[in-house]
Amino acid sequence: MLLLPDGAPESARRASPLHRAALLPLARRLVRAGRGDGLAAHVVRYRGRGWNGADALLAQDARWAVAEVVRRHGDVPVCLVGHGMGGRAALRTAGHAAVASVLALAPWLPEDDVAAEPEPVRQLAGRQVMIVHGTTDATAHPDLSYRLAVRAKKANRSTCRFEVHSDGHALRQHHDEVLSLAADFVLGSLFDRPYSRPVTDAFAAPPPLGLRMPLAAGFGRSLRP
Repeated sequence: MLLLPDGAPESARRASPLHRAALLPLARRLVRAGRGDGLAAHVVRYRGRGWNGADALLAQDARWAVAEVVRRHGDVPVCLVGHGMGGRAALRTAGHAAVASVLALAPWLPEDDVAAEPEPVRQLAGRQVMIVHGTTDATAHPDLSYRLAVRAKKANRSTCRFEVHSDGHALRQHHDEVLSLAADFVLGSLFDRPYSRPVTDAFAAPPPLGLRMPLAAGFGRSLRP
């Protein structure tokens, strides 16, 4: 599993250690949950903070990291887990042959521009894809991830999207539920564990239902025996 931190649309500054640190609780939670299956997690250290237009530097770093995982671990399936701008990098890098699944948390996506090519989705075909977005995110607009999910669902039926009502970009208000949902998806997509009923329903439901699936309060607690 590769975790891709948040970044900035345009920046020449070095990568933020705070963005990287923000993913460590998720990495620890997932490694504990997947220890019996041999799950390994790596948090990517970007060369810089900015996506920077057509250069897509964060996606370049993500592709390098996937290749490095293959070099170190061999022929293993990879799940890309990205937050914010890292979510965009995860979605963009999904076409790598080693990538089995993508979890995009509050992905930052560009506004629609008739003069520019839309964000690509063909690379998502054949992957398990989940997008999770807070409905009050003021940094990465949730409508943009919904529009991308609609296009992605046409290219790849194994796409779903969960909405975290009244939560913002950091997804702190319902942190436990988000972590539980992430564990459910990552372990299911990498190790063929059965998905929870809400995730199964989200994948099976046609748009818009499967792309506006509400994340229920107490999601993690409801899965415990």
